[in-house]
Amino acid sequence: MNSDFTLAVHSLTYLALQHDRMATSDAISESAGVHPVRIRKVLSLLKKHGFIKSKEGTGGGFIFALDLSEVNLWDIYTITSEGALQPKCPESNKQCIVGKNMQHVLFAIFTGAEKHLGTFLKDYTIKEVVDLINQES
Repeated sequence: MNSDFTLAVHSLTYLALQHDRMATSDAISESAGVHPVRIRKVLSLLKKHGFIKSKEGTGGGFIFALDLSEVNLWDIYTITSEGALQPKCPESNKQCIVGKNMQHVLFAIFTGAEKHLGTFLKDYTIKEVVDLINQES
């Protein structure tokens, strides 16, 4: 899994807690502890997929576009990290039974693992993440 996933969840949770107010990429990046350019890249992806809306200029920024219960962590994983669990196999000896088949076998195993991960992540919405954050406060 890459950092885009965690930054997307962080950004959406931050926006969800803004209660219908715009938030700037600078404010989100400060919260996440990363450079604003990294956050803007993730925000662009979230906007492209309809999770957030933006407004340019004075008073502009980003705002959550959907109901918090409509967005689950699998949705976010799918746009930021799908396939990230796939093992990186070196070019193997095709004359060896192991070398010839290892990439295919591992791919099948990790595809199954990603499906299980999807089933688990679908059970968590941004609303639930917000609720967990609020419990920690």
